[in-house]
Amino acid sequence: MTDKTRVLIFDTTLRDGEQSPGATMTHEEKLEIAQMLDEMGVDIIEAGFPIASEGDFRAVSEIAKQAQNATICGLARANYKDIDRCWEAVKHARSPRIHTFIGTSPLHRAIPNLDMDQMAERIHDTVTHARNLCDNVQWSPMDATRTEHDYLCRVVEIAIKAGATTINIPDTVGYTAPRESADLIRMLIEKVPGADEIIFATHCHNDLGMATANALAAVEGGARQIECTINGLGERAGNTALEEVVMAIKVRGDIMPFHTSVDTTKIMNISRRVATVSGFPVQFNKAIVGKNAFAHESGIHQDGMLKNAETFEIMRPTDIGLSETSLVMGKHSGRAALRAKLKELGFELAENQLNDAFVRFKDLADRKKEVYDDDLIALVRQNDAAEDRLKLKHLKVVCGTDGPQTADMVIEIDGQDRTIHATGDGPVDASFNAVKQAFPHKARLQLYQVHAVTEGTDAQATVSVRLEEDGRIATGQSADTDTVVASVKAYVNALNRLLVRREKSAPGDDVKSVNYKDAG
Repeated sequence: MTDKTRVLIFDTTLRDGEQSPGATMTHEEKLEIAQMLDEMGVDIIEAGFPIASEGDFRAVSEIAKQAQNATICGLARANYKDIDRCWEAVKHARSPRIHTFIGTSPLHRAIPNLDMDQMAERIHDTVTHARNLCDNVQWSPMDATRTEHDYLCRVVEIAIKAGATTINIPDTVGYTAPRESADLIRMLIEKVPGADEIIFATHCHNDLGMATANALAAVEGGARQIECTINGLGERAGNTALEEVVMAIKVRGDIMPFHTSVDTTKIMNISRRVATVSGFPVQFNKAIVGKNAFAHESGIHQDGMLKNAETFEIMRPTDIGLSETSLVMGKHSGRAALRAKLKELGFELAENQLNDAFVRFKDLADRKKEVYDDDLIALVRQNDAAEDRLKLKHLKVVCGTDGPQTADMVIEIDGQDRTIHATGDGPVDASFNAVKQAFPHKARLQLYQVHAVTEGTDAQATVSVRLEEDGRIATGQSADTDTVVASVKAYVNALNRLLVRREKSAPGDDVKSVNYKDAG
């Protein structure tokens, strides 16, 4: 890379992000997110862990074939079987990459029970094997920030000599601090022979809330690739957020003289789509993409904004794909107005998606006096149930102060309607009991959360449901002006996702039991 001010963006939403408990994505959703990442200018897409399951392999392979611009990368442990499977998945990409890793810290060396010399030999052999298959090889010493510096220098040198073209330095457990992050990269560049001929990357986790700061510090130290995810999705407290590092570099070019290839006007659209398909909503005060990131309620702030937006905003909403134009939406609004409004809100829908959203918008507009922006966001976030095994078709609940509440439900299961009558301690409990009767399962309800999308008694309720079964976790969301209906739809949505996750993980249980989840 001749441009020393260029920072490559390596997105691992589809690998590290999707491994978050409950963040299930279907095959089609992964392809859709990959296409959006490709179109927004991400340099490298880590599409998955091909040997983990047949589903992961198919997704990586399809993404590799379809990508127009980005390098497509797959993850592999330090063994020939993983690396061969990874290459099979990515080899059809316009620009393929193999990413192989092994844990190098004292704690991680104990897992495969290798001493320093044995591990060094394995690194040499596996990186060499990967390079014989692919010209573009990335190597990661997992838990690098807790690895002895002398040993880290030794194994990085071995990986470079074996043919690695990118060396990623992962802060696997989010342990390091910004100054340490920068110093570690500087130390490796200064001490390791051949370091000036390859690209150093940084992969940070947010356990102490410093992922973005650590990533940017590593860039100042000489790293020229940042590994990140949309919305900071990832294991435990998450990964470095793509939108944060990209916008920090864009806004603070005065102290960080770097640039990326990302089209920032596409950030809001992909942020909302990832939130929808993963089932992980964005917190209101999340930097860049949160609901309140460009909201001002304080009188002093509002007065300043009216006089000069720069008094309280360091970037413009349009920079990330939001519009400042206001369109009032109601039951008389047409398809063109809905398309324009959704684009303003950061959603660019295909024609069939727009048609589906328009039908639901009209139904909502008939039930509400005014349709707010947040109503439309909630409406678009409702999942397409075309391939779901379970679908709610009819629900009637009866509540009273004396005796149990009842629910009468018609639910479609694998194309067949079932009519159920159930009772419970409240309308939601009765409705959930009806679903359980119709479709018996052992999933445990971990989370049930309701919040009003907008104000008023006719406000839509957005409901989140999280289910757990045999270690698999799935989250479902839905919105409706009827809280009970939204609750059942969210519950059914979570069940459908759990079924997908069950089918996805079954072929690769032996592989998924290996602790690879926080790999760089």
